[in-house]
Amino acid sequence: MIVKREIGKDDLAKVYIAETNSGMIEFAESVQPPLTRSDKWVIIISCLVGCPVQCLMCDAGRNYSRPLSKSEMFEQIDYLVNKRFPDGNITPKQFKIQFTRMGEPAYNPEVLDVLKELPARYCARGLMPSVSSIGPGICGDFFERLIEIKSRLYSNGKFQMQFSIHTTDEKKRDILIPAPKMSFAQIASFGEKFFEKGDRKITLNFVVMNQYPVDPAEIKRYFDPDFFIIKLTPLNPTGSAEKNMLTSKLDPQNKLSVSSLVNEFNKQGFDTILSIGELEENEIGSNCGQYVTSGSF
Repeated sequence: MIVKREIGKDDLAKVYIAETNSGMIEFAESVQPPLTRSDKWVIIISCLVGCPVQCLMCDAGRNYSRPLSKSEMFEQIDYLVNKRFPDGNITPKQFKIQFTRMGEPAYNPEVLDVLKELPARYCARGLMPSVSSIGPGICGDFFERLIEIKSRLYSNGKFQMQFSIHTTDEKKRDILIPAPKMSFAQIASFGEKFFEKGDRKITLNFVVMNQYPVDPAEIKRYFDPDFFIIKLTPLNPTGSAEKNMLTSKLDPQNKLSVSSLVNEFNKQGFDTILSIGELEENEIGSNCGQYVTSGSF
């Protein structure tokens, strides 16, 4: 892997464009002001070269080549670790590794191999992996193995699991995420097997868009608030979102824009997080992307 370009600011977020032997990838890092890197350091790596899913709001789906190997995923992590903590002692209270930059992680079984090796490979007291998935319906073995790995290596709140749902309208969900997916009932069943006492609740993520309804009562039909938490995020300004004429219902400058939705989820018993990053990250391109598919690197 050869890093070709870096974009961003050390005290907020940076994106790294890299060349592999079969295509370009990108990975990123960020802090979350007012927290510093010593409090929380987040790195976001690619799992695939491109992505075959082609979600309507995501630019990564414009091209797809192949899954990245275990060593190629570690190269992304190693590059940032060596840059920020060259002595190998990774000191942040929380060191979060997200498998979410380019590519659906469940399409790459070597993600599981990375997860198995992380604790022994790095000296990091705050290590916390995060897997965000659309819940592909053809990857049941991946999720079963993930349960075992999490239980053995990342119990007591050291792992974050997220499913990207985005809408409760099943037909519109199929349009937005055009790939075979687990049903809500299947995700709920997995979650109840995955969750153990002391774990972080499993996140159900919604990019809240005007065209795609979210019904908290429908979520309550399937999901137990004891196991699941709700995250609402604004639509990031991607080329695909613009092309598909998607618009955000959650105004990143006005949290009250979805206050009624938050209240409805609360009435259903769900804890709800509004996940709004620094607006400057949209200019940097670290909130989403992708530089690779836009050709702007």
